[in-house]
Amino acid sequence: MRKLVYLLSVSFFLGSFCAVNAQGSLEELPNDYQTRHAIFDYSENELTNTDSIPDFASKSDPLKITGTVFLSDGITPAKDVILYINQADEQGNYELKKQNDKRYVYHRGWVKTDADGKYTFYTFVPGKERRSNDFKKIHLVIKEPNNVEINGFDFIFDNDPLLSKSCRRKIAKNGMDNILKPEKKESISVATKNIVLKEQRIEYAKK
Repeated sequence: MRKLVYLLSVSFFLGSFCAVNAQGSLEELPNDYQTRHAIFDYSENELTNTDSIPDFASKSDPLKITGTVFLSDGITPAKDVILYINQADEQGNYELKKQNDKRYVYHRGWVKTDADGKYTFYTFVPGKERRSNDFKKIHLVIKEPNNVEINGFDFIFDNDPLLSKSCRRKIAKNGMDNILKPEKKESISVATKNIVLKEQRIEYAKK
């Protein structure tokens, strides 16, 4: 169970697969392009507070994740925070592609919160990872403005049969708020999840 909570807290192991979005020629790529985390692989001029995961419109279980990012006081909206997600497909497999000799997870996206701290992702409910007895999850990484450090955690789903009462207690004890509770609204499920920027996540990212 200790391992379970660890997996819930943050998930950076996929970062090395991810790639540039709307970058130019190879000569224009930064020196650390091959090794940096995928959250930095975007064209900042194109970021808005809303993004759609590739193939979102064709999926059988579409999902809208929306909410507000707050500063650590839990009251003040946090603007210009970059959020990056990636996830498995509906069968629980991570579809990998390659761009500029760097591999990346195909189902991913970036947003930047607006002046009110609002963000929205249009994605889909992923399948369970086949190689592990673990939750369905969407990996989230967070970058605050004027801060080179990154941090994050995994979104998991309230209706996941693996999410037992004891797991919920451990998650709550560790101060996590990462459980999505989608509600069906016409042809799409909607999950509202506010995010509070917390110091402990930053401390974890330093390790």
